[in-house]
Amino acid sequence: MFCYLWVHRKFKQPYIGLVEGKRLDIPELIIEKRSRMKIMLMDPDKDLPVKRIKIILLQAIRLYKTGVIKIK
Repeated sequence: MFCYLWVHRKFKQPYIGLVEGKRLDIPELIIEKRSRMKIMLMDPDKDLPVKRIKIILLQAIRLYKTGVIKIK
């Protein structure tokens, strides 16, 4: 698994979850109580920050391509 979309139970906001997010040093990503994942909350009343999401996803993809994360 790479990433997923879900709704936060406590905040009732949609979010993008990045499975290997702990390896990314990005201020918008929140780690909470997860060991590997970080999430990026989205405000449902605002436009998606498409450019920022793209940058974050490209950084995550780079982790997989450089072999930092082993793909089974």
